[in-house]
Amino acid sequence: MNVLTWFERAAAQFPDEAALEVDGASLTYAELREMVERLAARLHGAGAPQRVGLLANRSVLACAGYLAVLRAGATVVPLNPQHPPERIRELVAQTGVELLLTEESGARGEWNVPVLRAGTDEPFGRAREVPIGPDDIAYVICTSGSTGTPKAVPISHGNLDAYLTEVAARYGIGPGSRVSGNFELTFDGSVHDMFVTLGQGGTLVVPRAGALLSPVRAVNALRLTHWFSVPSLITFAERLGTLRPGAMPTLRCSIFGGEAVPMEALRSWKRAAPNSDVEVLYGPTELTIACTGHRLPREVSEWPSTPNGVAPIGECFPSLEFRVLDPTGRPAARGELCVRGPQRFAGYLDPADDAGRFAPGGWYRTGDLVTVADGVLLHLGRTDQQVKVRGHRIELGEIEAALRALPGVRDAIVLAVPTEGEPELAAAVGGDCVPDALQAGLRDRLPSYMLPRRITVLDRLPLNANGKLDRRALRSELEL
Repeated sequence: MNVLTWFERAAAQFPDEAALEVDGASLTYAELREMVERLAARLHGAGAPQRVGLLANRSVLACAGYLAVLRAGATVVPLNPQHPPERIRELVAQTGVELLLTEESGARGEWNVPVLRAGTDEPFGRAREVPIGPDDIAYVICTSGSTGTPKAVPISHGNLDAYLTEVAARYGIGPGSRVSGNFELTFDGSVHDMFVTLGQGGTLVVPRAGALLSPVRAVNALRLTHWFSVPSLITFAERLGTLRPGAMPTLRCSIFGGEAVPMEALRSWKRAAPNSDVEVLYGPTELTIACTGHRLPREVSEWPSTPNGVAPIGECFPSLEFRVLDPTGRPAARGELCVRGPQRFAGYLDPADDAGRFAPGGWYRTGDLVTVADGVLLHLGRTDQQVKVRGHRIELGEIEAALRALPGVRDAIVLAVPTEGEPELAAAVGGDCVPDALQAGLRDRLPSYMLPRRITVLDRLPLNANGKLDRRALRSELEL
């Protein structure tokens, strides 16, 4: 199924409803659909490229261009205009982009491919119909692994349609719903926001990037009813002191994903948004945005207490299957989460990147450690965060959980940093606390071989471009 059908059905049903709001500009569904047709016709006129780099962000073009590329029967490769030109050129070459679609003044530098600049006075035109099958690629997102080498992840129309079938009706979105568009296009949370909202008749409201540094103010200024972000934005609000009880009365649904979510952070958010459901979504890009979800009970008193202080990631979507496997590939109560089903991608754009990512039977190896507790999946950390120190095998996530449980700690990262001999443990925490007190607290909770040699307290932990905790950025600071 062509996933653009989700938008086209809503546009036909709700032509006069607001579809998109960006920086003061507002488009109805009919207006957005006309813009999509005009851009798609221009793409056909530019030679009907099969893979189009969309160099746009937080603009009308970012949304309309995305839909137009799909309408033209091509694959979207989202690119961030704020990234260094050399990075953009590398991704253009790696993903086989044939043409760049960008703002009138948005192109800077030489990209080694033709550039189509979208203006405000696009000539009228309607794109020709292009047959699209479920195996055709809808978008390609480049992810950075622990080595920092990007991996190009192609997601098909069938993958995305399967995801939307699972989640589109899950959040009660419709005309009158005002849904945050918080994510950069290079993060697949943006695909969720765009298609779940525009497939149900809601309004996608895109805040300026700076507005996200004050989430409570953004929610109220934009009159949002639905919110989806990485959990680090809760920390921003906490530091500003704005998560006061009842501070966000318009919110009806709040979703957090992208990394582990501390339960205490969710409690703070819920107090500020008492009318909102709170849900955690989990899933790697390779499984199409998310593959599990966990909605917490309406009453905070009924929320679970988890051993590591992190919210459960819930249950796999019904159309998917999962297994928990130990390092030998045998089923286990605690181990690596492996998933298969219609949302699983077919493989990386570079087949060499597939090595080690698939288990026999079509299972995708997520690299995430989980266990099943009280019928739901609990995230325990990453397989690549298992280290061996002085003969002891240690999961860094266990130390991070112990740190998060100490007074004044908002979040924590533990790394194994190289020395002349064995690696040593080093930690960084964000919060209002002192290292000596944290060391004392850990000694009461952990064996000596799990104690970090050094704990650094930071005002806030560094984040990468997608708002996730950036372990690589901390490594040089924490090396002993």
